[in-house]
Amino acid sequence: MGAFDELPGESSHDYIEMEFGGRSGIWELYGYVDFFNVLNNDSSDKAGSDRIFAKFAPRMSLDGLTGKDLSFGPVKELYIANQTVINGGAEYSFETTTIDPDTGENVVASNEPLYQTFIGLGSDVEVPWLGKVGLNLYGMYDLNAKDWNGYQISANWFKPFYFFENGSFVSYQGYIDYQFGVNDDFAALNSSHGGQMYNGLYWHSDRFALGYGLKAYNDVYGLKDGGLAGKTSGFAHYVAATYKF
Repeated sequence: MGAFDELPGESSHDYIEMEFGGRSGIWELYGYVDFFNVLNNDSSDKAGSDRIFAKFAPRMSLDGLTGKDLSFGPVKELYIANQTVINGGAEYSFETTTIDPDTGENVVASNEPLYQTFIGLGSDVEVPWLGKVGLNLYGMYDLNAKDWNGYQISANWFKPFYFFENGSFVSYQGYIDYQFGVNDDFAALNSSHGGQMYNGLYWHSDRFALGYGLKAYNDVYGLKDGGLAGKTSGFAHYVAATYKF
């Protein structure tokens, strides 16, 4: 994959992504692992930064667990949902000292690797044209701070909409992760909300896919745009060439 102007940091870089998922009984799993700066290029925007970003999102079907059909209206199935996000390790964490613009005092901002887990209620919802959309509402537990900190609503979709005679097709696929109720006491760094939306157009065959994605950011990860984290709102572009196992 290639990322261009990815936020925060307006980073442009190449990377390898392993994406996986499936269903087994009452369990459903989706996840991916990203490996940055594959050739260890000193001129890469990711040089000297964490190499790994991972997301694991298992869900356990409440319908399957209880043996009852819990569907209603457009909601087709309910789940206990989890999502864990890990960004690299402690090797590249650092601290910076700056001035809080609200108080004029010197403050220390720690840039710890992201390590958060979310747990809540999940569902599959039938949406006009898009079809089945995964929709989850979580509470977020920050494993660095050892504290609950806000909520997140997430949605994901995969909609084939144009088919070719050879069986390949074009899809609109993507996701939304939006956090709210985040602690923003440190106003120079944090916002009370923030999120991202990925909009992808991909061509798929049985074994290959080629795609372009436009990602929109708004105070992503609850980091204030223009604050200590820099630019955290805007747009980034992605290209992908995929082989399917």
